[in-house]
Amino acid sequence: MFAAIAGLAFGQAGQKTAEQVYKNIVELKGTPAEQLIPAMQFISASLGVECSFCHVQGHFDADDKRPKKTAREMMAMTAMINKDAFKGRQEVTCYSCHNGHEHPTSVPPVLDSDAMPHHEAPAAAPSAPGPAADDILAKYVSAVGGAEAMKKITSRVEKGNIIVGGRETPIEVITKAPNRRISITHMGNGESITAFDGTVGWMGSTGRPAREMSAAETPAAGLDAEFYLPLRIKEIFPQLRRGRPEEINGEMCETLIAGTPSGSSQGGRAPVRFYFDQKTGLLVREVRYTQTPLGRNPTQIDYADYRDADGVKIPYRWTLARPNGRFTIQISSVQSNAPVEDSRFARPSGEVK
Repeated sequence: MFAAIAGLAFGQAGQKTAEQVYKNIVELKGTPAEQLIPAMQFISASLGVECSFCHVQGHFDADDKRPKKTAREMMAMTAMINKDAFKGRQEVTCYSCHNGHEHPTSVPPVLDSDAMPHHEAPAAAPSAPGPAADDILAKYVSAVGGAEAMKKITSRVEKGNIIVGGRETPIEVITKAPNRRISITHMGNGESITAFDGTVGWMGSTGRPAREMSAAETPAAGLDAEFYLPLRIKEIFPQLRRGRPEEINGEMCETLIAGTPSGSSQGGRAPVRFYFDQKTGLLVREVRYTQTPLGRNPTQIDYADYRDADGVKIPYRWTLARPNGRFTIQISSVQSNAPVEDSRFARPSGEVK
């Protein structure tokens, strides 16, 4: 079984397994139920297909379609390769062969012009010695205005629009120190809410009960809620090291690789890469990964349009992209130190009003 090969590090005491919640689970037996959907999303992105490629609409447990049986065979195959060739490390995944296509490519392409083929040169190692992680973080703190200026602000109410597929919808993002955050999208027929109350994350929409985020979802929401992130990165991620400089949108960036803290489980902080503009020192990109039984699902956040907001520079625009979708939030107004009660971030006991 896949779970036996991949290991059950994803599991937590008292947590239901996939076969206890869903019907007809074969290769992913023993996997926590909350990991099943992210694993399916990983397959979908890796092959560039929708759920209906393998599943019968409305009868997801049915085995009527051959691609579903093939998927199980491929799960077992990649798990066995990782076990036998890579000592259990998850080096080979669906994406290794499919690269976003329904069928793997096994033949190199022919030349499509008379020009010599261009091959990307391997990334060069950082030239001597380069800034240390502490120096990169210190420049980041200075770039946003300094620790003293940051500490003068304890809450922030931002209003603007969320842009999805070219369509703009009003949104409000409220944050409060040290780590509370709620975003409210004002749709025509109600509201959609994503929040972190300082301990756990939750999601809800008008007319429906709010649900608590899973152990895999909560760490990302908690990281987004960090009000003093520039001052807290090293505390949150003790295993922090400098990576190779990379170019983003024509600008060279220093990178910091933040590994999962020692002793943490899958429910702990996920690995993250931070990218800082070498010239300004500002954070321009964050890439984090969520582990699934089949591979890592990435989330990339690009920060832009930095402006001064009461002595602190903050991004007025950020774009979040995943394999299955993306959206941009553009802020138009910011109110610092607005009075915000802690109860504003609490999950409602019943339906979202």
